[in-house]
Amino acid sequence: MSKAGVTILGTQVADHDRAEDRDLFEQALKELGSPQPPGQTATDEEGAVAAANKIGYPGLVRSSYVPGGRALEIVGNEADLRSYTRTAVKASPDHPFEVDSYIVGREGEVEALSDGNDVFIPGSMEHIERVGVHSGDAMAGYPPQGLFEKVKETITDYTKRLALGLDCIGRMNIQFVIKDETVYVSEVNPRASRTVPFLSKVADIPVAQVATKIILGESLSAQGCKDGLYPESQNVHVKAPVISFIKLAKVDSLLGPEMKSTGEVMGTDTTLEKALCKALEATYFHLPAFGKVIFTIADDTKEEALALAKRIANIGYRSLATAGTAQFFNENGLASTLVHKLGGNDDNDMPALVRQGRVQAIVNTGGTKRTFDGDGQVIRSSAIEHGVPLITALDTADAMVRVPESRSFLTQAI
Repeated sequence: MSKAGVTILGTQVADHDRAEDRDLFEQALKELGSPQPPGQTATDEEGAVAAANKIGYPGLVRSSYVPGGRALEIVGNEADLRSYTRTAVKASPDHPFEVDSYIVGREGEVEALSDGNDVFIPGSMEHIERVGVHSGDAMAGYPPQGLFEKVKETITDYTKRLALGLDCIGRMNIQFVIKDETVYVSEVNPRASRTVPFLSKVADIPVAQVATKIILGESLSAQGCKDGLYPESQNVHVKAPVISFIKLAKVDSLLGPEMKSTGEVMGTDTTLEKALCKALEATYFHLPAFGKVIFTIADDTKEEALALAKRIANIGYRSLATAGTAQFFNENGLASTLVHKLGGNDDNDMPALVRQGRVQAIVNTGGTKRTFDGDGQVIRSSAIEHGVPLITALDTADAMVRVPESRSFLTQAI
């Protein structure tokens, strides 16, 4: 349309390209002095392998111009990377993709409004899940509960640089990775995002209306919006995803870089734990006061899962686990009962326990290998079908355990 002479309101096509094209985006970040995770652009399989060998594994690979995290994956080795280039993308000089270093850290997200001169930031959020879960599927807290003031100041600085440097007119969404208090720019979307309704409500700012007026030529200052970060709320607000797996039978419920949620809810209170509790209940995720939890954990997360399982035991739950996980737990001081994944004794395999109502939650994490886990998908589908709470990210489990832990603390204090 722009080539045909049609006037495009708001951010121009060329500036969208600078944010969406991975090569142009990397150049723009360098020019603006905003660091990103180390990465290289590739146009074929061998180029991707060479880039990954230089950067190191695990890697995060993604294509340009893809919505909802489509074709975005974490690869742990060369075999997985080669599989990705052959099945997930159509790589060519006209369709490049990026191979980035996968930094395990916290993730922050910002909504910004720019009129070309000023940049108004209604608010920033901190994801509860670490990097690796799509922002649309991750829970997020506002205001950020675990970020130092220096980090928040850096995020505000980078946001202003990017909004003005990319000539954004209207709305912009930016995602950051925070590792050891160093802030990296992960992604910039010079358009509306799913967090607009959430931040509009918690900050009491009509973000969509303000952005529309900017696009039509009215400045931020004329609308009473000052340059910089809007004062944070005194309450804590939590955004939690709603995922309709019961209606999407063929979609695996294991959370990852590709977005799967179909909606969101919000919980608000004076503490993170209380807000979390409300958000979880709104998604119909209810954890009883006691019962049994099954753990089936990938090798690379067993150590972390052990610490979590011990906390769960301390609030009154019995631990059940599949073979490798049960052995690891028992060898490290946590009594755990062995259960079979599939095809074992009918009274003691996971789908049977779920059907019979003998388990109150399942914690199931996937490994980093890019291989289909048929058993895992059957187990996850069984949990969803019978309404058993299913947790596929340890950060999500950690957040959920904090709710009953906080209740226990209050009871003891009284």
